[in-house]
Amino acid sequence: MIDSYVYVITALLPLVSCMLIFQVNPYHALVIRGILGAVTALTYTVLGAADVALTEALVGTLLAVVLYTVAVRSSMVLRLGVLKSAIAGGEAGDPQPVSFKQLTTDLQTVFSNHHMRVELVPYPNREELHQALVDKEIHATCHSSETCTDHQPYDITIRLPRLYDILRAELASSTAHLTYMSSSDSVSAHSSIHPSIHSSVHSSESEEAHP
Repeated sequence: MIDSYVYVITALLPLVSCMLIFQVNPYHALVIRGILGAVTALTYTVLGAADVALTEALVGTLLAVVLYTVAVRSSMVLRLGVLKSAIAGGEAGDPQPVSFKQLTTDLQTVFSNHHMRVELVPYPNREELHQALVDKEIHATCHSSETCTDHQPYDITIRLPRLYDILRAELASSTAHLTYMSSSDSVSAHSSIHPSIHSSVHSSESEEAHP
């Protein structure tokens, strides 16, 4: 006859599994995943399968938690492309970049509510900044508005709809002007660059063929 404590330990498996499924915070989910692996290994041990328990502890739990940690750390990051001059100006204490510093603080506050962090990726000019967004090296761009209005001193362009919805709902409208760049806009930006390259290559080939 199986002892009652075996039923109690076994009953923890679906309970912890449900906690893992409905957990919103990814870091808390990592902890619960480790607890689930420990309960599973304990269940195997109680039932007499010590070798299976060891395999579960080393492979099913330890390796899974390590891989999940790497995945969470790499995916829960917003790569925000900015100009080097904005960062340098903020460090020098210029009045305009103070607003930029406040904007980055607001962005970090907004995305921290969604368990994400903001990483600033500097670029020397706006052309390279926009090209990085088209090439999907970054998730969004932020630079001073060309109209230079005090109401919305910065322009933020986002290529992911989920991030755009978050900022539109939670970022103050007076901070920056938000723009969503769809995949079709990205394709059109690529097509506007490639014809000039092809035409230059074609002209060079014509010059070589007809000296």
